[in-house]
Amino acid sequence: MALASPNERGHPRLGLIFSKKNVRRAVDRNRLKRIVRESIRLQQHRLPSVDIVVLARRGVHELDNATVHRQLHGMWRRLEREARRSSPGMDSPSPESGNAGRAR
Repeated sequence: MALASPNERGHPRLGLIFSKKNVRRAVDRNRLKRIVRESIRLQQHRLPSVDIVVLARRGVHELDNATVHRQLHGMWRRLEREARRSSPGMDSPSPESGNAGRAR
């Protein structure tokens, strides 16, 4: 799960919350943090300037790396789409965004 709030920095910032209650082993918490950081590093050029807080849900440590990457990628796409909808100046899609800017 992720929470987002607009910022004035001009780039996205990331906060991670992986509690022992939801992800018991430190090795699993660290693996998930690495995956999230890598995912946002690869997508940061597409993301709006927001502060993002990623919260771990119970059982997320049981997922394999590819599944976590896919879920994060979908989450970043939704965030980009919602930011484009909420800000009137971002109506035209960028070349990297494909058809994410199409009306549905």
